[in-house]
Amino acid sequence: MKLPPLKSLPVFEAVARLNSFSLAAEELAVSQSAVSHQIKQLETYLGEQLFWRSGRTLSLTDEGREYLDAVSSALLQIERASEQLLGHEEARLRLSVFSSFAVRWLVPRLPYLQRLHPQLDLALEMSSANPVLADRVADCFITIRTDAPAFSYDKLYEERLFPVCSQDYWKRMRRELGRNDQLVVGDEPTLSLEELAQFPLLSTHSIFDRANADWQAWFEEAGERLPAGARVQHFSHMLLALEAARFHQGVALTNDYMLSTRRDSKDFVRLPTHSVMTGDTFYFAWKTSRRRERGIQTLRHWLVDEAVRSRLLVVPSE
Repeated sequence: MKLPPLKSLPVFEAVARLNSFSLAAEELAVSQSAVSHQIKQLETYLGEQLFWRSGRTLSLTDEGREYLDAVSSALLQIERASEQLLGHEEARLRLSVFSSFAVRWLVPRLPYLQRLHPQLDLALEMSSANPVLADRVADCFITIRTDAPAFSYDKLYEERLFPVCSQDYWKRMRRELGRNDQLVVGDEPTLSLEELAQFPLLSTHSIFDRANADWQAWFEEAGERLPAGARVQHFSHMLLALEAARFHQGVALTNDYMLSTRRDSKDFVRLPTHSVMTGDTFYFAWKTSRRRERGIQTLRHWLVDEAVRSRLLVVPSE
């Protein structure tokens, strides 16, 4: 078996993670010259430059970035295997998760997870966009990407959008439309698109990555176009649009997980009209090579069970 200088690998991982020779030396309790020597020895063995150095600036080369993914995963597996044999295994996991999913769905459920599985030490890594699926980023992910072949995926939720507003704003809408007695939440859809378009529409830019696209898709689902005169207020994130709706600023498009847990969900009214699928499906993703790790399997099964229990995930009846 032909292996690289093994002492160099943890040094390389530390330098790449901290983006600093001096910080890596401090973490490893060695001199900076010793760190430089180990990196040079590794680069000589590989015949590749792993870092670009320009004055005080340090960055990974393409080859270094690719090597880091493999080395980080290997070192982590060695650490976990050793802990298991020593009887010191603790289920420490970093979960990369979208901020809205974390704030509105996951975090309120964490006390239940901790009571059920006290051995699981879960750290959340917030992500506003799809993260790179790699061990250096997190141990597991909630993502809408399924294109990384080294990973396995469990479905959690197919996203749909529907309009909501605050309880007070709903009363105002019915009053201004002169339909106090006819519009009752829970009946068949009775709110027309023309009626809804008379009120401010709170739009989230990040859903389809372009202005007004969420409301355009919603109107198109019913075979109509977003009226040219519609008053649309823009927000960068669904959390912001939902908060604006809570404070009576108009009607927002939101999804199921945003209203599935929090007590303030009762502040909102889901309007009696249709929904639209965004085409995004949320998955729990983990590296297939780590499928035997107890912590990953514990979190995996708990997330799927919670998704079913909260009706995010509908399991077909047999």
